[in-house]
Amino acid sequence: MQGQQNASGPTAGRSHVTGLVARLARRGRPPRDCSPMRAEPVGHELDETRALALLKQACATVGLSADGARLLRIGSNAVYHLTSPVVARISRNDADIGHARRTVAVARWLERVNYPAVRAIDVDQPIDIDRHAITFWQSVSDDGDQYATVGEVAEVLAELHGLTAPADLHLPTLAPFDKAANRITANDWLSPDDRLFLTEQLATMREKYAGLKFMLPQGVIHGDAGIGNVLHDRHGKPVVIDLDGFAIGPREWDLALTAIYYDSFGWHTLDEYETFVRVYGFDIMQWPGYPTMRAVREFLMVTWVIQSAGADPRIADEAGKRITALRTGANRKDWQPY
Repeated sequence: MQGQQNASGPTAGRSHVTGLVARLARRGRPPRDCSPMRAEPVGHELDETRALALLKQACATVGLSADGARLLRIGSNAVYHLTSPVVARISRNDADIGHARRTVAVARWLERVNYPAVRAIDVDQPIDIDRHAITFWQSVSDDGDQYATVGEVAEVLAELHGLTAPADLHLPTLAPFDKAANRITANDWLSPDDRLFLTEQLATMREKYAGLKFMLPQGVIHGDAGIGNVLHDRHGKPVVIDLDGFAIGPREWDLALTAIYYDSFGWHTLDEYETFVRVYGFDIMQWPGYPTMRAVREFLMVTWVIQSAGADPRIADEAGKRITALRTGANRKDWQPY
């Protein structure tokens, strides 16, 4: 791997907790505005009543009990923790069942090669109920999300990027802007001026991204490889979650988030970022294409957050702030994780 250096040990970066991790712990969830392949936010067709009914039906199908299930969140999916060490994810009702099936297949493959990722339980899944995709996963821990260190994120990424996916997995090619146009055109919160601005920015970002010359070889990527998607298991070991965005693409895509979290937002410290570089063995910030990659990822973060702006005044304020920053080049240090 170009730029490879000697990695430090598995405890690299463990000595302190980042500002981002502290925010994540308070929010109870990782930032969710980064992956171009993530499902869109769940609409009113999947409220808590409907989600629980779907959970009970799906559990009955696979021989699990929904009694005492605890709702963790309703976002891109409704997520429940069962009384058994199982987490259920329920999509909205226009789910791509094929995508859910591939996500389960990715989990099965990672289990076969002993890669530290969340495991899909051994049942026939996904369950398709009225176009909702329901999947079941082993819970990573018993006492809530404990986020990994930045050094551990680098470890699991380096290991992932050393894998070769089997051809029959049919991983898609990364499509960074796949959902961006619809997020802009279908949004009724945006002003006409902001919609035009973001549409023009999308065209600019597409053109700039197409001109990138990557240094690392293309291969398997996670797609949303930030610290919020690597948790500690019951034994304190890092485990990768959220396998929806697996694709074939430039490894720089996976490395960009940690760099941006440090460089643009100040969510990681310099020491943490240096640990990430040392462990992974490549500093994306030294790559000439990094400013373009950073601009693309920041733009996509804006298109993600505008989707919920009409339903939550706090998110509307955040979305407005981000759009203004894109227009003016203002500092991003006040961007909040969502």
